[in-house]
Amino acid sequence: MLDILRRIVQEVSAARDLGQALNIIVRRVRHAMDADVCSVYLTDFDEQTYVLMATEGLNPESVGTVRLGFSEGLVGVVGMREEPINVDDATEDPHYRYFPQTGEEHYPAFLGVPIVHSRKVLGVLVVQRRTTQKFTENGEALLVTVAAQLAGAIAHAEASGGVSGLVNGNLHYSTPLVGLPGAPGVAIGTAVVVYPPADLDAVPDRQVDDIAAEEAVFLAAIAAVRVDINALVQRMTNVLPAEDRALFDAYLLMLSSDSLLNNTRQRIQTGQWASAALRDTIHEHVHVFDNMEDPYLRERAEDVRDLGRRILMHMQRGIRGGFKYPDDTILIGDVITASVLAEVPPECLKGVVSTRGSTTSHVAILAHALNIPAVMGAADLPVGQVDSKNIIVDGYRGRVFVSPAKSVLDEYARVVREQAALSAELLNLRDLPAETTDGVRLPLYVNTGLLADLTSARNIGAEGVGLYRTEFPFMIRERFPSEEEQRQVYRNMLEAVAPKPVTMRTLDIGGDKALPYFPIKEDNPFLGWRGMRITLDHPEIFLVQLRAMLRANSGLNNMKLLLPMITNVAEVDEALRLLRRAHHELMDGDESIVMPEVGVMIEVPSAVYQTALLAQRVDFISVGTNDLTQYLLAVDRNNPRVANLFDALHPAVLRALVYIVEQAHLHGKPVSVCGEIGGDPLAALLLVGMGVDNLSMNVASLLRVKSVIRAFSAEYARELLQHALDMENPQMIRRLLTDALQRQGLGALVQSGVR
Repeated sequence: MLDILRRIVQEVSAARDLGQALNIIVRRVRHAMDADVCSVYLTDFDEQTYVLMATEGLNPESVGTVRLGFSEGLVGVVGMREEPINVDDATEDPHYRYFPQTGEEHYPAFLGVPIVHSRKVLGVLVVQRRTTQKFTENGEALLVTVAAQLAGAIAHAEASGGVSGLVNGNLHYSTPLVGLPGAPGVAIGTAVVVYPPADLDAVPDRQVDDIAAEEAVFLAAIAAVRVDINALVQRMTNVLPAEDRALFDAYLLMLSSDSLLNNTRQRIQTGQWASAALRDTIHEHVHVFDNMEDPYLRERAEDVRDLGRRILMHMQRGIRGGFKYPDDTILIGDVITASVLAEVPPECLKGVVSTRGSTTSHVAILAHALNIPAVMGAADLPVGQVDSKNIIVDGYRGRVFVSPAKSVLDEYARVVREQAALSAELLNLRDLPAETTDGVRLPLYVNTGLLADLTSARNIGAEGVGLYRTEFPFMIRERFPSEEEQRQVYRNMLEAVAPKPVTMRTLDIGGDKALPYFPIKEDNPFLGWRGMRITLDHPEIFLVQLRAMLRANSGLNNMKLLLPMITNVAEVDEALRLLRRAHHELMDGDESIVMPEVGVMIEVPSAVYQTALLAQRVDFISVGTNDLTQYLLAVDRNNPRVANLFDALHPAVLRALVYIVEQAHLHGKPVSVCGEIGGDPLAALLLVGMGVDNLSMNVASLLRVKSVIRAFSAEYARELLQHALDMENPQMIRRLLTDALQRQGLGALVQSGVR
């Protein structure tokens, strides 16, 4: 049964659209269950009905026409209760509803199970038999297992058109794909899908006009792989026995086979680009091997995949000419890295959508820095099918619309105009201080890792850089940057901001920030080797960076040093020892180097409860609320299944922040908040109430936060904080803060987007 289930899931996942996926399900499940009928009813959320979308055994003409309300018939009861119903004679059940056109009167035995994905009932999977005999417990358990396994694949396939798209043939629809807000704003543009190298499954569909050029790309890749394999054969002649070298001979035969060459070229002739044509041909061959009964032959499917990856790799190595990004590029992918973002001309990049990650994952922070809307964790987005389609990105609410209806486009075009008007209005605050109505001043800084951000930062009146992410210069290279290369990068940043301060965080890699030349493979990277743990284990890397920073600061003296991911005081002691060593080494070289102020980032619970000890060792405290929230709530912020549970306004997070501020102030040390909560207009009120000394945030949020601070008194903020600390969940706290802003006429700051 596990083998049958695996095959069903594989076939459904590889289906080109929802219709094909459903037909595979009913055919395969009917056979596996030894049933006379298998049907799938999908939820039409617009019409509040379940629609018969596929069947094997009932009248096929009833597909798309039979509808039941949410509380109608046994199918409706299954969906309403969200649990299986197994009866020997459905016609005797009071909930039974008969549709003559289906012919189901011949199949009284009924077993229905809900198809649930992310707490939503996507539909009902039903099997029926001619005999009046209930399905066995084993059969029921199998169908529940099948439905659970298929739920994700159905949700993924449904995203390309949904029920209304199948029934009406209408590809323009109003239902959004739901993800998580990554960076605020709304963008309307053209989808450009990015995918990892040599990954056939990730290749998107793309139509082309130049058929001859695509054929040339494919044939050139075939020729390159043939050269590679012949070279492998020569190298292995004296190493491998003849029977093992036979695999390479098989590869060469496949490269010359009509089924590979002609089938791919035929697909190219239809207008598919070469990569997708190859993908479909390889999948076709793999499917044949996967369905063979002989285990040895079935394993040959992996050889076919390997050959396909080799061909695709050569296609991606520059055989094709440079890609021209549309002027309104919406970048879409499963994983989007800093280097991928950097490849897009800044004037073309309008938005980002990632199927993974959360509000505080690295790509979301980059999108914030670039001031472009982003949606994260859109797990149901069919990435391979949206290339070149019209896309709306709603970064306020975490929504993505693919090929939206005109009414939706018009509404979001209105929002884009409102955004521009609000931004222009907020610019009036640029030269005014972030000061409460009763005179409490709160300096506002920007988070950045890019020199290009500074123009925007100056334009909005930022008072310095509160967090400079030094890992960016490491991420864009193919090796560790030298001391002099680092010194020049840091010097450029310090000079550009001087005399205002720049807080430079030492190298913070690991977790969701990887270096291509320093791979870290761990089962649980956020609880693993990251931040100071890496740099203390590699003092040769840490000392080079410290010397580069100290030298860059020479004569300017506007740098502060920040140590990330501190979990105990011993790490701080060791880091300070290495800093003093770097300082002494440079002083020995007759360089006039000043020791900067040093701070630590509190990002883990253990550091929270050692705030007093840490404050006695350093000059300031900085709170990284992104990781602190993740660790306090036990929520992996890059896991879309649980990322909706991530909320920095959770009472536990707020109480931790209050404790940190109190303990630091007892020892006379200032506290900065540099996580995403620092740029949240709602949270700004609470942070003022706590007595936080300064905030650091992305460029796009600074004027919004300043607007809130200037509208309230610190006394009122403290009262609001006390109310918030008495509340039980973040939703209540969010409503409290939203109401406060609305009463002050600032509702537009938190309610942007389509309402």
